Amino acid sequence: MQWTKQNEQTVYANRWFTVNLADVELPDGRHLDHFLIRLRPVAVATVVNEANEVLLLWRHRFITDSWGWELAAGVVEDGEDIAVAAARELEEETGWRPGPLQHLMSVEPSNGLTDARHHIYWADEGEYVGHPVDDFESDRREWVPLKLVPDMVARGEVPAANMAAALLLLHHLRLGQDA
Repeated sequence: MQWTKQNEQTVYANRWFTVNLADVELPDGRHLDHFLIRLRPVAVATVVNEANEVLLLWRHRFITDSWGWELAAGVVEDGEDIAVAAARELEEETGWRPGPLQHLMSVEPSNGLTDARHHIYWADEGEYVGHPVDDFESDRREWVPLKLVPDMVARGEVPAANMAAALLLLHHLRLGQDA
């Protein structure tokens, strides 16, 4: 069953997101009003070192009043290459400049409400270039063994679904059957 958008109008907009109201026609011909949030792409990155440790940020999210492990992430600026944005965010938030980035996955974390797409990258090497410019983004930054990731996710220590999916995929790619 496919829903069909008849029209869409902006209710509110700022530089970060737009809230729109769409007139949606259901397959049986009924119409409903559906709010949606349009967002700029998000670039995400981390480094996995030779010891199979992943660089994570421990941070508080005031919206949900929760703490959890995350990867460095931020919006892609207009005209900015997504991988370049991912490298920029990693350096700004952790102080680590990644080596060549590899695309890990792209996900739509809440596609029933938003058009957000998160593009996640990783590198297998990085260089510490100094204290993070955006150190206010996290309480601390740590190298965490990938072997701990499944249990961390199961305990709810990685509350963001996009981050959990990326870390579990990195765990599988790097440790596979050895985990």
